[in-house]
Amino acid sequence: MRAARYYDRKDIRIEEIPEPELKPGAVAIDVAWCGICGTDLHEYLEGPIFIPPKGSPHPISGEEAPVTMGHEFSGTVTALGEGVTDLEVGQNVVVEPYIIRDDVEVGPGRSYHLSPDMNFIGLGGRGGGLSEKIVVERRWVHPIGDIPLDQAALIEPLSVGHHAFVRSGAGSGDVALVGGAGPIGLLTAAVLKAEGLTVYISELSEARKAKARETGVADEVFDPREVDVAERVRELTDGQGADVGFECSSVPVVLDTLMDAVRPNGVIVNVSIWGRKPEVDMPTLVLKEIDLRGTIGYANDHPATIRLVQEGRIDLAPFITGRIGLDGLVDEGFDQLINNNEEHVKILVDPNA
Repeated sequence: MRAARYYDRKDIRIEEIPEPELKPGAVAIDVAWCGICGTDLHEYLEGPIFIPPKGSPHPISGEEAPVTMGHEFSGTVTALGEGVTDLEVGQNVVVEPYIIRDDVEVGPGRSYHLSPDMNFIGLGGRGGGLSEKIVVERRWVHPIGDIPLDQAALIEPLSVGHHAFVRSGAGSGDVALVGGAGPIGLLTAAVLKAEGLTVYISELSEARKAKARETGVADEVFDPREVDVAERVRELTDGQGADVGFECSSVPVVLDTLMDAVRPNGVIVNVSIWGRKPEVDMPTLVLKEIDLRGTIGYANDHPATIRLVQEGRIDLAPFITGRIGLDGLVDEGFDQLINNNEEHVKILVDPNA
């Protein structure tokens, strides 16, 4: 079968590799669509980061570069390993793409995503969605019902937004300010709207502002070059400020804006991955008793995220901005997202094309 294999920085090759072997307790899946993630771009431009470099195998998977890429994917079950009795061949599914130790428990209340040496399928080994087929452990497979397979490839990044929402402790009727309308900012805003929050977005890019308005994920969109965002939020909340802020840009001035815009005792959730250590306005954090929280990945978020889409509370179709075949991964996918990123939210790859 064909697969996109990561060898090193700016060295991704489309190759023929053996089909994965079905094992007891596992599920064989034909991949339908796989999204290109910002993490994939970082690996391509700056890596290896999550991908274990040649000579340094991952402690759980035992794999090293080259590895098959892709962790945002959907597909159809084609075979069930011994002991798997609660799925059916022909079911459409998505995969929660974790690599964790066998003795780490998953389930309600378990922070398995924070366990030692955690990594991701499609980065740390164990196959990936940028291939025609994959075999994964049953515990990571989630049925999606009648959600279209192309839209289902966005369940993984949408679950990142859902986990950020859960970490915030916010609820229906609260006011949220999202800093940054890139893919994760938009999908986080989509979850917040679906959960009944009033959502404001701060963004510079004209294309991203337009996408936020087009998708209806924000009640208002502010350009910080045109308006004092924090002051405008206070005007809209009778002087109180936002209940919660979501940092989705990894830009220091955006974090400063959120610190200014949230109310006393407000919460800020940092969703973005920072490539450097930012300065944090500690005097404001102390004097307003702001709660600054981190979030990473997801844990037990996929079922709730899938329900939001199944119930029609989130429409993922408008966030798909491109579809390509596997051979176009670098030229039509990575290069577009690197050089023309403001025009795209999610480019999907058909590994069979």
